[in-house]
Amino acid sequence: MSTKSIDANHFPEDPTALRQMVIDLLGELDAKDRKLKRVMHWLENLLRQRYGRKREWVDPNQLWLLAMAEVEKGRDPEEAAEEDEATPKKKKKRKGHGRRPLPEHLERVLAEYDLAEDEQICSECNGALYHIGEEVSERLEYIPASLYVIREVCHKYGCKNGCQVVTAQKPMQPIEKGIAGPGLLAHVAVSKYGDHLPLNRQNEIFKRQGIEIARSTMCDWMAACAELVEPLYNLMKDKVLSSKVVQTDDTPVGVLDSELTRTKTGRIWTYVGDRDHPFTVYDYTPTRSRDGPLEFMKDYNRYLQADAYAGYDALFNDPNREVIELACWAHTRRKFYDAQSSDPMRCMVMLAWIRLLYGVEREARELKLDSDGRLALRQKKSKSILKDIKKYLLRERVEVLPKSPEGRAMSYALSNWEALLRYCEDGDLEIDNNGAERSLRGIAVGRKNWMFYGSDQGGQTAAILTSFVSTCKRHRIDPYAYLRDIFERISAHPMKHLEELLPDRWKTEQEAHPTTA
Repeated sequence: MSTKSIDANHFPEDPTALRQMVIDLLGELDAKDRKLKRVMHWLENLLRQRYGRKREWVDPNQLWLLAMAEVEKGRDPEEAAEEDEATPKKKKKRKGHGRRPLPEHLERVLAEYDLAEDEQICSECNGALYHIGEEVSERLEYIPASLYVIREVCHKYGCKNGCQVVTAQKPMQPIEKGIAGPGLLAHVAVSKYGDHLPLNRQNEIFKRQGIEIARSTMCDWMAACAELVEPLYNLMKDKVLSSKVVQTDDTPVGVLDSELTRTKTGRIWTYVGDRDHPFTVYDYTPTRSRDGPLEFMKDYNRYLQADAYAGYDALFNDPNREVIELACWAHTRRKFYDAQSSDPMRCMVMLAWIRLLYGVEREARELKLDSDGRLALRQKKSKSILKDIKKYLLRERVEVLPKSPEGRAMSYALSNWEALLRYCEDGDLEIDNNGAERSLRGIAVGRKNWMFYGSDQGGQTAAILTSFVSTCKRHRIDPYAYLRDIFERISAHPMKHLEELLPDRWKTEQEAHPTTA
C-alpha cells in the first residue's frame, strides 16, 4: 500500500487492517529513505568530482580519532609502541629560501656596463676613480623557436661519352617526398602527445612564425610517423610482456565517427613493465570489450595487476594460461573513501587499517630495502594487519545493507581478497596499481585539450607515439631529442639491431657519447 492510495478521511475500522497499513507505510518510508541516502551519496560524489579536491586525502587526526580504538583492538599496546619506535622518522627537508641559481648548461651572453669617462671622477675631491671590482647578476631571456629550410642539392655526374648519368643520393627521410624534417615531426609529436597541445593550436603558433601548416597535414604526418616506428613499438611491447609483473588500466577517450552525430567512446589501455623492462606501452580499442586486453596479452603468463574489471577474468580463469591476478589496494581504499558519506565510522576504520598497510610500504622505501628485505618486512608486519582487516570485514558485513556504498566496498574487498593478499608473497610485487594510473594521467590531461581522436586509426596513432613519449619521461630523457634522432635513423637502421633504438639503450649510448646526440 502506498500513501497515494490512502484516504485520510476514511481509515479502516479493522485493527488488523490498520496494523498492516502501518507496516506497509513503514516499509515504503524505509525504501524511500534508502533511496534518498543512495541519491545523496551519488550527489556528494558527483559534486566532489566536479568541484572538490581530486586527491583522496583524509585528515590523519580525524582518522585516528574515529578509528584507533578499532584498529588497535586485539593488539598488544607495548608491541605497537615498540613498532612505532622502531619505524624511522623521516625529517622533512626545509625548502631553501631565495632565488634558485640558473642552470650551468645554459649559454651565457656577456653584457658589461661601465662608467663613462666623466663619471670616473670623485665628486668629493675630483680625483680619478680606480677599478675595485664588479657586481655580477644574471637574468633569464628567451629566444623564440624558429623554422628554417634545408635546401637539398644532389649533384649529378655524367659520362662524356654519354654512357650514364649518376646522381648523389640523399639520406632516407622519415616521410618520403614529405616537406617535414625529423626535427619538425618530433616537435609536433611531443607538443601533442607530451605537452597536450592540439594540432589546431600548433597551426596558430606556426602562423605567428610566418608559415601555415594545415591541421590535416599534421595529422597525416603523425600517422606516417606512427607507421615508421611501429616495428620499434612492437619490440617495446614484447619487452613489456616479458616482465614478471605487468600493471594495466584503461581510460575512455572521445572518437569521431562519420556515422554518428556525436563522438563515440573508445578506450586507451596502458601496460606498464617492471623495473627490468622499464617501458610503458599504450593500446587503443574502439570499445571496452575484453577482446582488447585478451589480444594484447595473448602470450603473457605471469603476474597481472589491475582493477577488478570483469574483462580480465578470461585471462585469470583460462586453464591453459598461468596469468596470476594481483589486485590493487588503492582501488579498494577508494571504495571506502567514496562511501564515507554513507557510513563514516566503518569507512574511517577501514581507511585507518589500509593506512597501516601503506605505512609498512613507506618504511620499506625509507630503509631502501631490496626485494627480499621488503618481503620479510611484509611477512612480519603486513600479514597480521591483513588478518585483522579480514576479521573486521567479515564481522561488519552482516551489519550493513549489501547494496549500500559501504556494503559494496566490503563485498569488493572480500571478493578480491586472495588477489589483495598476493603482494605479500613476493617482494617484487607492488601493493597497488598506481603506476598504471599515473601513466594515464597524461591521457586525462590531454583529453581536456584535444577533446577527441579523429578516428579509430587516429587512436592507434596516438597510442604508439604516446608510448614513446611516456617511456622517455620514465627514463628522464628529452622526448624531442629521442624522437628526432629515431625519426632520422630508423629508416636505414638494420632490423636485427632495432633493440639499440629502445629508449633505455638510446639513453646509455647518449651518455657514453654525448657529442653524437
